[in-house]
Amino acid sequence: MTVFGLQHIGLTVPDMAQAVRFFETMFGAVVCLSTGRLDLTDADMIRKLGVPGDRRIEDITVLRLGNGTNLELFQYSGEPDPDAPLKRNSEPGGFHLAFQVEDCLVAADRLRAAGVEVLDGPNHVEAGPMAGLTWCYLKAPWGQFLEIVSMDGPLGAERAGAPAQWSPKTGV
Repeated sequence: MTVFGLQHIGLTVPDMAQAVRFFETMFGAVVCLSTGRLDLTDADMIRKLGVPGDRRIEDITVLRLGNGTNLELFQYSGEPDPDAPLKRNSEPGGFHLAFQVEDCLVAADRLRAAGVEVLDGPNHVEAGPMAGLTWCYLKAPWGQFLEIVSMDGPLGAERAGAPAQWSPKTGV
């Protein structure tokens, strides 16, 4: 199998309009496609998507965010507890999306000014494998953890001889 890279990340959101507006406004996302409600059977939902048969896809919207992986947003209906808390980053299955920005400090200030919940930071790493990384966590309006990062050059691990991480800023 030849792998070219990560084409998209799929994320289920409770309110598609809110999520699209958030990513457009805060991160400059561009909508590439939107499907509207899909006509799938109970068997399709189970066999093709691995979800209970009585769930339905109300919309799929694919966003392009800068020079990086596409973000595929799903909005489902039929969940018995649609307001159940999201998994924390510390729990198996918990995750976050990280956006590389020019200046993490400036970006965090802009997000806070727009009313986004930004956690403590930005934080700059001075030593070790992540030396040179400035990072800060934030939450989307529906509670999803996100991160902004900026780097002042190769990180400590790369300077010590490890392979370079891919960067949307440089494209390599």
